This record gives sequence, C-alpha cells and structure tokens, in this order.
Amino acid sequence: MDYRLDEIDRRIIYELMDDARNTSAPTIADAVNVSPGTIRNRIAQLEEHEIIRTYTAEIDFERAEGHLTTLYVCNAPVSERTALAREASVVPGVINVRQLMTGRRNLHVMAVGEDTEQLRRITRALSRLGIEIEDETLVESETHSPYTSFGPDEEITTSQATDVISLAGGANVVDVTVEPDAPIVDHTLEEAVEDDLLAEDSLVIAIERGDRVVTPHGTTTIRSDDIVTVLSRSGDTVLEAFTAEEAPRE
Repeated sequence: MDYRLDEIDRRIIYELMDDARNTSAPTIADAVNVSPGTIRNRIAQLEEHEIIRTYTAEIDFERAEGHLTTLYVCNAPVSERTALAREASVVPGVINVRQLMTGRRNLHVMAVGEDTEQLRRITRALSRLGIEIEDETLVESETHSPYTSFGPDEEITTSQATDVISLAGGANVVDVTVEPDAPIVDHTLEEAVEDDLLAEDSLVIAIERGDRVVTPHGTTTIRSDDIVTVLSRSGDTVLEAFTAEEAPRE
C-alpha cells in the first residue's frame, strides 16, 4: 500500500459510503473542519490510488418493473477463479461478482432477470463457463452501511493532530490543521524557528493548502487552515504552534 490514510481520508470514505449522491465536498468539509478544496484534493488522491474505485447506484429491481434478483453461490478452481469471475461478469444480467479467498463456494454471482426463464438462461450460461453452482436463491433485500471505524465516533477538531505516526528513535510524523489564531499563522518557517514557535529538531515536510500541496521552504508562510505534516522529536509540544494555545517558549 503506497497511500497512507489519515482521519480526513477515513471520514471522506465514511461519508461517501453513507450517501455518495447527497454528500458534497462542502458538506464533508464542514464535518471535518477543513476547506472544500482540501476535500476535493483528497478525493482525487483516493481515486488516483484506486482506494475509491467507483460510485454506483443501489437499485431496487423488484420496484423496477418486478425484476428478480438472484444470488448464485458457486465453486471455481482457485487457479481459474479470476478468469471465470471475469467471464461471469459479462454474462447478460450479471451485476456483481465477488471472489472469496479460499474454500468452496468461493465465487458469488448476483444477477437480475425479468422473469424466472431469464434467470434460468443465466444459470445455463454460468454452467457452460465451467462454474459449479452450489446454491441459488432469490434476494429479497440488501442493506449497505458505511464502515463505522472510519466514522465520526471521535470528532475531528483543528486543535488536535489528524494523524500521528511513530518512528524509530522517538520521532513522530504529525499531520495537524492550522487554527486561525495559532501562533505560527503568517510566520515563515524560518521565523517560526527563530521565535521558538518550532523546535530546531522539527521539520515541516509538506503543506496541504486547499486543493494543492505546497513544498515547504524556509521562506514559506504558514496560513490558517493549512494541513501541515511535521517530522518532530518534540512530542505533543509541536502541536502548540499550530493551535490557539500559547506558543511554546524555552
């Protein structure tokens, strides 16, 4: 995995899973307390890394002219499972194919038909591919829910880090959103070190500003609502410069 999720990413995934149609970037931004541009940028990154793969509509086929939905529980040789899943997905009427890692009943195929005769044709088509159907049943209903571990159980605020990774040697990589009244706002990174707002052993390695990522230099000015990634050995004290608390002094 080459993309590290933080709390903002997790909340985006949660909100989109909950209702992608009615969830906009400004809505998520209000919940997470960052800018809509940041949300749009994060969604683009999640799509680029194929963490968010697609957006689909959930259809009640019974209400759609009385169509029937059937789940086929199948068995496929492990060595052929991926190829058979791909072939099954193009059978007319098949809307979903799920591969399971091990054991029998390792291929689940969801299909929709106008009537039982059409479903029988789908059954025959799957059998001709060499897929062994062990069970088939009409689906009455299906419920989808967002992944609760990515949800708002622990509210995200700008007064705390959105992500912390501990490294060897006591160092931490911290992502923190800059509060409007934080001591470091409108200071360059050089000024922040000179004024003891940042410890000399702290290194700002990235700044996410709206819908773009800024490469930090000594002359880079920190702005309100920036999402700053800091490498530090100073522990929680590094957060004080980016929040509304009094700046750390030695």
